[in-house]
Amino acid sequence: MFVAVLTYKVAIEGVEKHLNEHVEFLKEQYEAGNFIASGRKVPRTGGVILSNMKSKKELEEVLAKDPFKINDVADYEIVEFVPTMTSKELEFLKQR
Repeated sequence: MFVAVLTYKVAIEGVEKHLNEHVEFLKEQYEAGNFIASGRKVPRTGGVILSNMKSKKELEEVLAKDPFKINDVADYEIVEFVPTMTSKELEFLKQR
């Protein structure tokens, strides 16, 4: 499992120029089953994506198609982790 942390490199006005394309990208990834959750950081300095993709390399390839990446709007940090404890609602994420 992966957490992708996006940090904006430009002013929010520059981010918003590409926001609609980014949202369409996210929708495509949800449909493909690649993303589990996503949203804005608070304060709005970037975002977070939770992914259940099989490998970091695959996730990097998908994120390379993000309009925020293509237009150099955000930097990406990918953190891999193994969920061993969850709430009942998220038990399907647990790995042993």
